[in-house]
Amino acid sequence: MSNAGTRSRPNAGFSRSRPRSPEVPFNFDYANTMSQNGKKTPQTILVVEDHVLLLKLIKDILEDAHYTVLAANSAKKAILVEAAHSGTIDLLLSDVMMPGMSGPDLAKKLKEQRPQMRILLMSGYPDGGLLILNYGWHFMQKTFMPRALVSRVKNVLQSKTSEQGTDHFDTRK
Repeated sequence: MSNAGTRSRPNAGFSRSRPRSPEVPFNFDYANTMSQNGKKTPQTILVVEDHVLLLKLIKDILEDAHYTVLAANSAKKAILVEAAHSGTIDLLLSDVMMPGMSGPDLAKKLKEQRPQMRILLMSGYPDGGLLILNYGWHFMQKTFMPRALVSRVKNVLQSKTSEQGTDHFDTRK
């Protein structure tokens, strides 16, 4: 039996709620990511994913974990969002393969503006992490469960930024 619900309203069409697994509740305990008073953490994450539904899902998961999330569905939009954001961006969470500009190229460009920003790239391709690891950036294989995403983000945010660069062992040079 699915937990996804379909509701209809007279003269309004249908709406569908997102499915929730009884084994992995969507709103689980994120106490370690909250500030002492239960408000959002001061940590801001820029999420870049060209698949709009996946972007929304990742944004929802991270917001449920009390992070501030800036979202963009392309590298071009991410550059605009980064430039318009006057505060700190603690983490770039980006897809590796995107039309126009790859996640690694976007990361290099944004690291020039924000050298303290941590990088976590994700890919559904099995060998997607090989190039990324050359830069000391973090990698996460798609698909993942909400708990795994939040845990990985938390670990990356606690890592030292000096471990991540833009010019480590790039074999493409």
